[in-house]
Amino acid sequence: MPTAPRPIVIIGTGGIVRDAHLPAYRKAGFTVAGLCDLDHGRATALADEWAIPAVYASVQDAAAQDAVFDIAAPPGAHPDILRALPTGASVLLQKPMGLDLRQATAIRAVCRERRLNAAVNFQLRFSPMMLALADAIARGLLGELVEIEVHLNLLTPWHLFPHLRADPRVEMVSHSIHYIDTIRALAGEPKGVFARSYGHPASALADTRTTLILDYPQPLRVALSINHHHDWGRRFQDASFRVEGTDGAATVKLGLLLDYPTGEPDELWLTRRRGEWEQVPLPGGWFPDAFIGPMASLQRFAAGEDERLPTRVEDAWRTMAVVEAAYRSNDQPATPVPSEQDPR
Repeated sequence: MPTAPRPIVIIGTGGIVRDAHLPAYRKAGFTVAGLCDLDHGRATALADEWAIPAVYASVQDAAAQDAVFDIAAPPGAHPDILRALPTGASVLLQKPMGLDLRQATAIRAVCRERRLNAAVNFQLRFSPMMLALADAIARGLLGELVEIEVHLNLLTPWHLFPHLRADPRVEMVSHSIHYIDTIRALAGEPKGVFARSYGHPASALADTRTTLILDYPQPLRVALSINHHHDWGRRFQDASFRVEGTDGAATVKLGLLLDYPTGEPDELWLTRRRGEWEQVPLPGGWFPDAFIGPMASLQRFAAGEDERLPTRVEDAWRTMAVVEAAYRSNDQPATPVPSEQDPR
């Protein structure tokens, strides 16, 4: 945690701010000095609910404050908001970093031009379950990694995200990006990607189901199987993140995603070879606790208390590059199945 946290001004007041940002900052003891949103009434109502003293009429008014900025607006608005901030300001950007790599590159360019201390809110890697998993891997408890598999089979309430309806890309860039970023943090950079993303008759969104392989050197196999449309009751729904190594294994229950946004408790289980599975006590969950980490690390870096900013825009651009590779793979045809007429 930063020794002397600075006040925070949040630009954008959608559901994620109400459900995660504000609860996390209150829990961490951070001061939220003000809110700003194009929907002034929504910002005012949220400020009243959370006893936040100021609501700014414009981004320019918000940018004039002596604060750390938290941009929770849609990604298409990020470049203009960043240009309004003071040179050298500290700013946390809601993920994703644009909807494609071209937009991510433009955001990175503005941050460099304005010399901003800028990070992206890839918060899953800061969740208590993933911090504990990363610690187990770093301590060598699992040995050499050989398997990472993310499996989702559940019902996601997409109606809570109406801003996604117009997006040509949805699932991989808005949801699976959490897992891609966390896998990068745990296992390093993949060499390539194989991907297929699908729509669903029950949804008007562009894509809501994904099959994805991240190509790592042998012996590590990394795969994601993501289905947000298992509308058949809780019994066989699943949200798990499994890691296996040569000496041990871990499995994470992503409880938040089951009955989102209320969720169930997150879980982390570990075992060593020929040992029993043991549940690791977790001090909190994905919501809201994981949202403390990105803001805390940004403030510590800006204050000179840390030399490294884990989700700085340059690192986030690498996550966006993997997502871009996934969509480009999705656009490529599969290997044809040989036929009797053409058996080659």
